[in-house]
Amino acid sequence: MTTPIPPKGVFVPSPTFFLPLSSSSSSSTPYQPTVDIATQVAYSVFLARSGITGIVLLGSTGEAIHLSSSERIDLVASVRKGLDDAGFPGYPLMAGVLTSGGIEETLQWLREYADAGALWGLVLAPGYFGAGVGQEGLKEWYETVADRSPIPILVYNYPGVTNGVTVLPETYTALARNEKIVGCKMSHGNVSHHVQVSLDPEIDHDKFRVYSGFGQQLGPIVQFGAAGVIDGLSAFFPRTVVRLFSLVEKTEQDEATKKEILWLQYVVSRAEEFIVRYGILGIREGVYRAAGYGNQEGGRMPLRGGLTEADWEKGRKLFLEGIEATEEALKG
Repeated sequence: MTTPIPPKGVFVPSPTFFLPLSSSSSSSTPYQPTVDIATQVAYSVFLARSGITGIVLLGSTGEAIHLSSSERIDLVASVRKGLDDAGFPGYPLMAGVLTSGGIEETLQWLREYADAGALWGLVLAPGYFGAGVGQEGLKEWYETVADRSPIPILVYNYPGVTNGVTVLPETYTALARNEKIVGCKMSHGNVSHHVQVSLDPEIDHDKFRVYSGFGQQLGPIVQFGAAGVIDGLSAFFPRTVVRLFSLVEKTEQDEATKKEILWLQYVVSRAEEFIVRYGILGIREGVYRAAGYGNQEGGRMPLRGGLTEADWEKGRKLFLEGIEATEEALKG
C-alpha cells in the first residue's frame, strides 16, 4: 500500500471552537465549555471552499491538550464526515499529537486519529527533558513511533513549547528515510534550517514535505523548495495566503507576478505581527471578527477570553488593514 504524502500548499492550524460556557451542557465539568462541533464543521467547510489545501485539527492552536480523548475523536470524525457531506471527500486532514513524550500515549492518539479519519499525525517533539533530549534520542523516538503508527506522521518542531528542543537538519535527513515519516513542520524562525532540509539532495522531496509554521517565511522558503506553510494567519485570511503560495510556486514569473508577490508577502508579513503580538488569542479573535466563526468567550482555561475592543482596533490598524483590503478583493 502506497504511503499517502501530504500535498504542497497552505494548511490551516484550526482553532477548536467551544460553546459559550452559559450554554454548555456538561454536568460533570460545569467549569468547562463544550466543544462546538457544528461550528467546527462549518468552519472547516469554509476553509475548503476558500482554497485552503488542508487542515490541521487539534494542534497547538487547536488546544489539543485541553480536550479529552473522546472529544478529540468526536471532533476529527465529525469534521471528516462534514467535509465528505459538503463535497470534499478525502480532504487532507492532519491531527496534532501533543503528548508529553510517552510512546504508548503518542501511539494511542495516533490510533484514535486513524479511526476517526485523519490522514496524518503531526507529532510534537518530545521536550519534557529539554536539553537532555539529544539528536540520537529524537531519531530513535520518532522511528519507534512511525514504525508502529497506523497513519504516517510529520515531525512537529516547536521549540517554544518543548523546552527549546530543536530538531537539526541532519536529523531530518535520517528521519526522511523512514517511509512512514512524510514531512515536518518547523515552528521557529531559523530559515536556514528550512532551506537546508528543503534542498537536501539526500532527501526524496516527493516523499518528505517541509512546512513552516510562519507565513512571513512563505515566499523565501517556497522559492527554495519547501512544500508550504501551516500558518495561523490563513485561519482568517485564507485567500491571501493561498494566492501568495500559488504565485510563489510558479516556475516562471513575469514582472506583474513578481510585483504582486512582493505586495502579498508584505501584507502577509505585516499581518503576522498581529499573531506575534497576540498569539493564539489573536488567531481566535481574527477568526471570529474576520471570518465570522466562534465567539468571544474563547477556549478553555487558561486560554479563556479574547482581546479587548481597544486591543483589536489597535492591532487591526497597525497590522491588518492591508491584508483586509487584499482579502476582500480576492473574494470577488
